[in-house]
Amino acid sequence: MSNNYLQIDDSWTDFKEIKKFLYNNLQLSVTTASEKKIVKCREYLNKKLSNSDELFYGINTGFGFFQDVKINKTQLQELQSNLIMSHACGLGEEVPKDIVKLMMMLKVKSLSYGYSGVDIKIVKRLTDMYNNDVLPVIYTQGSLGASGDLAPLSHLCLPLLGMGEVNYKNEKYDANEILREFKWEPIQLQSKEGLALINGTQFMGAYGLFSLINAERLIAWADVIAAISFEAFDGVDDCFNEKIHSIRSHKGQVDTAKKLRKLLKGSEIVSQKKSQVQDPYSFRCISQVHGATKDSYDHVLNVFLKEANSVTDNPNIFPDDDLIVSGGNFHGQPLALTLDFLSIAMAELGSISERRTYQLLSGQRNLPLFLVKDPGLHSGLMIPQYTAAGIVSENKQLCTPASVDSMSSSNNQEDHVSMGANAATKCLRVVQNVEKILAIELLTAVQALEFRRPLHSSPQIEKIVSAFREKISFNDADRVLRNDMMEAVAFLSFEPIV
Repeated sequence: MSNNYLQIDDSWTDFKEIKKFLYNNLQLSVTTASEKKIVKCREYLNKKLSNSDELFYGINTGFGFFQDVKINKTQLQELQSNLIMSHACGLGEEVPKDIVKLMMMLKVKSLSYGYSGVDIKIVKRLTDMYNNDVLPVIYTQGSLGASGDLAPLSHLCLPLLGMGEVNYKNEKYDANEILREFKWEPIQLQSKEGLALINGTQFMGAYGLFSLINAERLIAWADVIAAISFEAFDGVDDCFNEKIHSIRSHKGQVDTAKKLRKLLKGSEIVSQKKSQVQDPYSFRCISQVHGATKDSYDHVLNVFLKEANSVTDNPNIFPDDDLIVSGGNFHGQPLALTLDFLSIAMAELGSISERRTYQLLSGQRNLPLFLVKDPGLHSGLMIPQYTAAGIVSENKQLCTPASVDSMSSSNNQEDHVSMGANAATKCLRVVQNVEKILAIELLTAVQALEFRRPLHSSPQIEKIVSAFREKISFNDADRVLRNDMMEAVAFLSFEPIV
């Protein structure tokens, strides 16, 4: 198999592969073994329906509250097409392209296990669409995160029927126009197929994985930026002593202290005599706070990788056991809870960051007030802290958990829902907000560090500072700081160079 493909089958897809898939523009390829499983399951279902009048939910019955309505065999195709059309009720903003790509990959992955009953042509069409950069237009609002992400996944699948819209070569088209261009016939859905396509957690899953990918980068940056702030504040490095962390050995805490010791090694600033005994919590407790976020992150990542490697539609079909079982694998509760958890953990990373920014501007430790040479005439970096504080406050509001809410739907048949889709979209906003908060701390910390000259920080920190200074110069007089802030955000889009 070429390195240009992500191989889709029932083997474990890990986080490294998912990141490579997204950022190296890999194409999708379903293995021959998985294709055989998909075909076997479909053939079993066809035979089962031909030889039996038994009712199977969503296959030859209505959906939700209409579970007891038997559908005539001659109407099963119409039933499935009606399902996709009627459930395509998304509103709000369009889902970002990278998240649509993850949704498509996750849907193909879930179908590849051969427990969903779809025809192989559906899986091939989804992979063909993805590999030709034909990405469905999907909307952020509409899912309750329980019967699967019904509305978003309906928009994902409308183009299979020649309906809806797609983005192709950075332009939006009617799906039917693109089908004609590629000489693809609209797919006529068979029994079960519509339900298999829109039952699932791929909207929540894609948002969560995308948030985790970005959070991983920001967690790494948070340690580096905190180290620069620590130097600029002339902190006492006793708080990173290995002995302290060995007697409260949470993994994230221990790892963070070790990383800070490494980042500060060789610093002239750290080694100089201090006038204070200890520092405020935002500096002294970096290991404990950042470490707790890291441990939370690891838990959330494990849940999302398990979900990415699962089958989440309903009912499930087990050909070898002659079994069709209706259950609730589409329910998003595992994701909803952990998305809320990730939001809280990342928001705390932003909260402590803003506190360090505030301390650096406060005129302590022989630093000028607001880090400007002529305070009063110049406001210096006063107002970026306002911006950070406002974003921190917004994150606190966004961290109200979505997963504790539930609103009954489908005439009370679907009487408990996860609200995981709302948890997913707001989690991404929290992560994006943290990036801005950290960028403001970096801007502030590098400015403050200049007032420690001629002393030098560690070689690793000086390397970061030099790269940053290539983008943003020292602030010796008031200027439009939004430009600096946006440059700082862009600077964080890459992995730390340490």
